[in-house]
Amino acid sequence: QVQLVESGGGSVQPGGRLTLSCLKSGFTYGTNCIGWFRQAPDKQREGVAAIRSDGSTRYRDSVKGRFTISEDIAKNTLYLQMNSLKPEDTAMYYCAADRFYVDIQDRNGASYWGQGTQVTVS
Repeated sequence: QVQLVESGGGSVQPGGRLTLSCLKSGFTYGTNCIGWFRQAPDKQREGVAAIRSDGSTRYRDSVKGRFTISEDIAKNTLYLQMNSLKPEDTAMYYCAADRFYVDIQDRNGASYWGQGTQVTVS
C-alpha cells in the first residue's frame, strides 16, 4: 500500500523557519519524482517544489531562494526546508509522488498524495 506521511508543520512568526518531512512507503517500482504542493483557505492547490531521481529540482517563483527541497533516499524521506516564511505561505502542505513526473504547474500533477500538514505564519 502506497503511503506518504507528512510531518513538521506548525505555527511560526513571519521570518521564521520550518522543515517539513514526508515519509514514503509501499512504492514497489520506486518514484522518479516527488514534491510538495499546498492549499490555502479558499484557494486552489498549487505546486511548490519537486525533485527528481537525478537530483534536479524545480520551485514555484514565489518560494525560490527561501525554500529548499531535498530527499534522503536511504530513509525514504522527503524534506522541505522553509526559511523567511511569510503570511502568504500559510496553507496545508501536501507531499506528492509519481512514478514518472510531478508537475508543479498542475494542481493535480501527481498520482499519489499524502494527507497534509498545516503551516501557519502569523
